[in-house]
Order: sequence, then structure tokens, then C-alpha cells
Amino acid sequence: MSQQPAQLRELIEPAVAGLGYELVGVEYRGGSTNGLLRIYIDHEDGITLEDCQAVSHQVSGLLDVEDPIHGHYALEVSSPGLDRPLFRAQDYARFAGQRVKMRMHGLVQGRRNFTGLLLGLEGDNAIVEVDGEEFELPLDQVDQARLIPEY
Repeated sequence: MSQQPAQLRELIEPAVAGLGYELVGVEYRGGSTNGLLRIYIDHEDGITLEDCQAVSHQVSGLLDVEDPIHGHYALEVSSPGLDRPLFRAQDYARFAGQRVKMRMHGLVQGRRNFTGLLLGLEGDNAIVEVDGEEFELPLDQVDQARLIPEY
């Protein structure tokens, strides 16, 4: 899943904010016949099915007019959930102190997957402690990052 297509975020964010929600992130996966556009929204009071429907209706109309995606695709609007995906640099600072699972596009220090404590953000790098060792993970090389829920 391609995370955070910048032009889609720029197009969608004002509409989502206008409805009173935070746009957490945007994922788009194109396919030869069908693609998937997934939008994550949040609100301080939580997200209900009705919230997702309202945003879906608003964004669907916007996408029909602007037509930024060629071909057929499904639009999915969701809460970020307990295993919240991290998209923007400020997310890594905001959720410092929580456990995270990260997958990189390529190898970083000989590995691609990192599960550990998110220590925060330093420049353009997420700092993650895995088994007592700190790793600086370049944000531009992150394929996917999610919080690990604490139960």
C-alpha cells in the first residue's frame, strides 16, 4: 500500500477538516482493474460509522469533480484504530513512548522490520529502540508504521 500520496492528501484534507475531523492519513493502492483509496480520519470524541459515511460522501463528491485517480477504485473511510498507522513526521513525535512496528522499503542496518519503543523524531529520522539498541530510521524509507496496542 502506498502511504500518504501528497497530492491526494492536499486535495482531501480541507474537505475532511471542514467537516470537523482530523485527516490522519491517505493510502492508495492502484491495480490493473481496481484500486483502493483508504482514508483514515479521527476526532477527539472518536469515530462512528456515521462519521465515516459523512466523510465518504463529501470526499466522493470531491473526487468525482477533481478526478485525480484514473480508472476504477474503491473509497474506504476508516478510524485509525488501536494499531494506528503513522504517516507524518509529527506522528512520530506525538506518539513517542509507545510501541511501534515499522517496515522499511529496503534494508536499514541489515534489516527491514523493526518492532520496539518509539523514542521520537530526530530530524528526518524516527528513533526506535529494539532490544536495547537504538535505530535511526529515515522517514522517506518507511513502507509502513503502526502503533502496537497495549491491552
